[in-house]
Amino acid sequence: MSTLSEVYAQYPLKVDDIIPLDFDSVVTVPDSHAWPISDGFESNDWLSIPTIDLKDPDAAKLIGHACETWGVFQVVNHDIPLNLLDEVESEARQLFSLPTTQKLKALRSPGGVTGYGLARISSFFNKFMWHEGFTIIGSPLDHARELWPNDYQKFCDIMVDGQKKMEELAITIMHNILEYLAVSEEEMKWLGSPGVASTALQLNSYPLCPDPNRAIGLAPHTDNSLFTILHQRISGLQIFKEGVGWGFVQPVTGALVVNVGDLLHILSNARFPSVVHRVVMKEAKQRFSVAFFYSPPADFNLDPLGLSFGQIPLYRSVTVAEYFGRKAKDLEKHLLRLEFSGESMKSISIFMLVFA
Repeated sequence: MSTLSEVYAQYPLKVDDIIPLDFDSVVTVPDSHAWPISDGFESNDWLSIPTIDLKDPDAAKLIGHACETWGVFQVVNHDIPLNLLDEVESEARQLFSLPTTQKLKALRSPGGVTGYGLARISSFFNKFMWHEGFTIIGSPLDHARELWPNDYQKFCDIMVDGQKKMEELAITIMHNILEYLAVSEEEMKWLGSPGVASTALQLNSYPLCPDPNRAIGLAPHTDNSLFTILHQRISGLQIFKEGVGWGFVQPVTGALVVNVGDLLHILSNARFPSVVHRVVMKEAKQRFSVAFFYSPPADFNLDPLGLSFGQIPLYRSVTVAEYFGRKAKDLEKHLLRLEFSGESMKSISIFMLVFA
C-alpha cells in the first residue's frame, strides 16, 4: 500500500458508523448514545502534565522525559501563529454550524479517510459518541465545494496553511525525540522531506449535550500516529495514567498538547507509553478542537530504535501500512482492551505485534 488512504479503503465501514447524530434535533440523549454511568466520566481531577518551552536549550531532554513519564505534554513558543489557530477554529465553527443536510453532502465514504463523519473508532463500540468530525489530508477542495459551492477558497487556504505549520512543528518535535533517544537521523531519512510523512488534520465538534453524565465525546483509545498535536480551548480531554487514573489536561492559552501514539511507542521499544485518552462532556457549551496526526510514510518499516548493546527489541518489524491495517480491522483484539470499575481502570493491555 502506497498511502494510508489505500489501507483504509481495504476496511470499509458501515454507513451507520459514519453518519453523526443530528444534534440539533434532539432534546435528550438517545439510548444509542447513552453510556453506562459506571464508566466513570465524573472524574474532575486535573493532571499536572509538563509544559515545555521549545526554545529551552534543554527542550530535547524535557520532551523525552515527558514522553517517558507521561506520554503527553504541552508546548509553548511553538512558532505557530496564534491568529492562525484562531482562524482554523473559526472555520471549523462555521463548518459544524451548517445544517446537517448540508454537512452530509461532504460525508466520508465507507472506505474513505477524508470528509465529514463520526470518528473511525466508533464502529468498535456498542454506543455512539457525542461527536462529529471533519478529516483533511492535503487540500479539502473537493469536500469544501460541496459545503460552500461559491465560497470555499478561504476554508481551503486556511486548512492548507494550518497543516503546513503543524507539520513544521511536528518535524521539530521529532528531531528532539530522536536526540533524546540517541538515534541517528539517518534511520529516519524521510523526516523533513516535504510531502513524505503521513499526516491528517482533524476538526472536532462536541455539541452541547443535554445530559453530559450519560454521553461521551470520544471513547478511550490510543492514536495510531507517532504523536498527535492538539489545539483545545475548552476542557474535556482526559488521559489515563497508571497509578493515578483519569484526569483532565487543562487548556493553557497559546499551548498545544502533544500525546504519544502507537508508532512512537513501538519505535521507542515501549519506553514511551501510547497514552490512553478520551473526551468527556464537562462544559455546558459546544467544544471544538483541532488535531494533527503525524506518522511516517506508509511503506516505512517500524523497528525499535536506540537500543543499547544487548537490549532485546520487544516488537518485530512491521510497516506503517500493516500496523494501520491491523488496527483498522480489530481495535479491541489487536490494540486496546479496557475494563472499567467506577473511576479506575482494572487493566490496560496493548497488543503491539510483540515477539512470540
